[in-house]
Amino acid sequence: MSKLEKLVEELSALTVIEAAELSKLLEEKWGVSAAAPVAVAAAPAAGGGEAAAPAEEQTEFTVILADAGDKKINVIKEIRAITNLGLKEAKDLVEGAPKTVKEGATKDEAAKIKKQLEDAGAKVEVK
Repeated sequence: MSKLEKLVEELSALTVIEAAELSKLLEEKWGVSAAAPVAVAAAPAAGGGEAAAPAEEQTEFTVILADAGDKKINVIKEIRAITNLGLKEAKDLVEGAPKTVKEGATKDEAAKIKKQLEDAGAKVEVK
């Protein structure tokens, strides 16, 4: 197995929390932001001399737990139901807020997750 294939296997085994932490560590180490390439790539397309095309409707959303609120136990229960994380991982995610709960969610799925978490007492952002 090549070095890159081994790396792909190891990254595939990460939990959502571990992947988010890895992303933050790499951003800090390399001094970049994961959002920066998207913004840079979108800027030249809009100013290409042609009439600007209407902006595409966003189809993928990221649900972020901004704050667990006062009812952490209820929020942990909802996180476990949404993500299938174990108790410790869900507790770590809730206590480490702000944290990403779900990436690449559809609009309806993101709205449903947001409602579930807000009903449990959490503050949620959808981007």
